Amino acid sequence: MNTHAPPSLALQQHALLRALRGRPGAAAADAAETPLLDLLDGYARDPMGGGEPLSDYARNNLPQALAARPFLFSVLAFADSAQTQPIGLINCVEGFSTFASRPLVNVHDVVVAAPYRGQGVAEQMLRLVEELARQRGACKLTLEVLSGNQSAMTLYRRIGFDNYQLDPHAGQAQFMQKWLDQGLA
Repeated sequence: MNTHAPPSLALQQHALLRALRGRPGAAAADAAETPLLDLLDGYARDPMGGGEPLSDYARNNLPQALAARPFLFSVLAFADSAQTQPIGLINCVEGFSTFASRPLVNVHDVVVAAPYRGQGVAEQMLRLVEELARQRGACKLTLEVLSGNQSAMTLYRRIGFDNYQLDPHAGQAQFMQKWLDQGLA
């Protein structure tokens, strides 16, 4: 049973967003660690995140691993101005476009706590990600989304994302993976 009331329209429109840039200080890392892990674990347990909890390895190593990489940044959304109720998270990875010879930002994880979905939280976070990407001189944002996640795809298309292709005759790019070490995952 859902015991969390959704935010009021005013709160939803003014949800506090905080950007956690790569290499935060110890206090910033400590303050962000619990919400980041809790939100990511909720996402991992969701069918769109694989349906399994984060591994012990990930829980024990992720905050420090993120903080040690200056090309990663996260955005957290809170339902309250005191930043005690985290409701959303986006993790981003700065990459590089060789064709544009400029950075790009890959939106790697998009998480909104279930009681707050459909209320504009992800859109607000993505707008901040876009602002931060522009500040970094990025030429574009990229992301992956499961084909069965229609609500996410609708949002992404509405705010300007589209399937990646260089030439329509060559087809659309496909996202692929190859696991290198499954013992740590």
